[in-house]
Amino acid sequence: MPLTVRLDDALYARRMTLTELSEKIGITLPNLSILKTGKARAIRFSTLEAICEALQCQPGELFEFTPAARRHTRRAQQAAR
Repeated sequence: MPLTVRLDDALYARRMTLTELSEKIGITLPNLSILKTGKARAIRFSTLEAICEALQCQPGELFEFTPAARRHTRRAQQAAR
């Protein structure tokens, strides 16, 4: 998938857990976990707005677009970690 979800990075930067975010915005922990792991196929704008408001961030901080050529290199780097 050319979009990488960076919710984990945003949470870490704000010293917030996924559970805390879930409680703050009223989205279930399993649904946030699906989003965080990149397994979500879609996200509602209302959910994105709630996350951005709770984390005081812009949508671009939560997602990264990676062109196909860079994607393969990035996967190899992540696998090496």
